[in-house]
Amino acid sequence: MAERVQREGSIGDGGRVGETILKITTYPSCGSDKVKKVRRNWTGSFNGKRYTVPNLQYYECPDCGERVYDRDAMREIEARSPAFEGMHPKRKSA
Repeated sequence: MAERVQREGSIGDGGRVGETILKITTYPSCGSDKVKKVRRNWTGSFNGKRYTVPNLQYYECPDCGERVYDRDAMREIEARSPAFEGMHPKRKSA
């Protein structure tokens, strides 16, 4: 089950005070409690265009493969998706 938790935060912890984060305890599809937070390159496609989000952090069930994305992960996916081109500011190249 995904539970929304209000983050209290503190100076220097990298979080924002009042930020809502997910706390995953069981997966909705299979009920597994083997919650695993992973960080991997994630690949998607939109209208035949493939795109990759490098080093994306999300939750993945080792039993059924279900993935759960928090708000930050969804923002990263949207920022790179061709479906949202023109809706987000362009990233500056290094």
